[in-house]
Amino acid sequence: MATTTPRLNPVGESARRLAPDLARGVMLALIAVANSAVYLYDRPYGIRQHIIEHGVADRVASLLSMTFVDARAYPMFAALFGYGMVQIWNRRGDDAEGRRVLRRRSLWLLAFGAVHGVLLFSGDVLGVYGLVGLVLCRLLRVRDRTLLVIAAAWLVPTAVSSALVYSTPEGASERAFFWSFAVDDPTLAIALRAIEWVMTPIGLMGVGAAALVGVWAGRRDLLSEPGRLVRRAAVWGPLAGALGGAPVGLIAVGVLTVSDPVTVMALNALHAVTGIAGGLGYAAVIGLLAQRIGTRRGPVVTALAACGQRSMTCYLLQSVVFVALLSPYTAGLGGRLGSAATVALALVTWAGIVVVAELMRRSGVRGPAETLLRRLTYRRG
Repeated sequence: MATTTPRLNPVGESARRLAPDLARGVMLALIAVANSAVYLYDRPYGIRQHIIEHGVADRVASLLSMTFVDARAYPMFAALFGYGMVQIWNRRGDDAEGRRVLRRRSLWLLAFGAVHGVLLFSGDVLGVYGLVGLVLCRLLRVRDRTLLVIAAAWLVPTAVSSALVYSTPEGASERAFFWSFAVDDPTLAIALRAIEWVMTPIGLMGVGAAALVGVWAGRRDLLSEPGRLVRRAAVWGPLAGALGGAPVGLIAVGVLTVSDPVTVMALNALHAVTGIAGGLGYAAVIGLLAQRIGTRRGPVVTALAACGQRSMTCYLLQSVVFVALLSPYTAGLGGRLGSAATVALALVTWAGIVVVAELMRRSGVRGPAETLLRRLTYRRG
């Protein structure tokens, strides 16, 4: 008698767990702050390509952003990406189908990232997640200890790449990368973004280590059942992220002066590595918060979770808003706004998109990007 192989289907919204969705919804605020800073142009650039500020409010905003946001938001999303891959794998009909689904999903993420990177934001991370996903497909059956060893070893190229990529001189009048954000010709900007998108993984190598830790955490479902380890991560992760990010932040606002190139490179390396710890710590904090909330979800938590459920759509919407307002060939606000005003704009944009996500939830509408990815990933045939 012939048997049929069970199909691997996407999980329904009613079966989703709060912690990952809440984490994505909250952390999209930090993604908005980090990405919007890249759009600022027509002024001298300092460390890590942040513009040099002189006003008190702008310097404070820049310091906080560099210390708590820069290179700290994407690692958290990468960890959730690895966490989610384990959840998909655990729902597989069989090993072969699970691998096919994950591989297909990763390839389509790469395609989504290419479109987003070329048309809107060359610092796109979707394509990087697609690349990481293809690697993780080969590692999902690897032992826990091996996963963590690989993650630890990957910190070395992460540190080296950050030291080299962000070692631009203080007060440079021209960008060392991301040239398209200062170009007023949209056609030329698209051509440059295509080049920049291909280069972006070099500056986001920490995503790999964070995703591997996410796979390890996903096997234990740590966010849904946070224990002592998660509580420790919630304390020490953000602390390490802040301590490692503060030196670069102080340099950016002129409080700390470092002229030795080797020292600058070392601080950039420290910034990247501790950013991974910070991102993982942020995820732990939100996991504990979700545990405390339980089923007692108010309107704010519900809206944030709705945003997290539609995180790809919301991420893409942020780019649409920023291009419309900040690019030199549109409204051009990126050439006039300081860091404080840009942070405010980013947070207002994020809050508005959270409202849109909640309205979509109330109307029973899934995120368009997520819907398309699901259809492409879980196609029948």
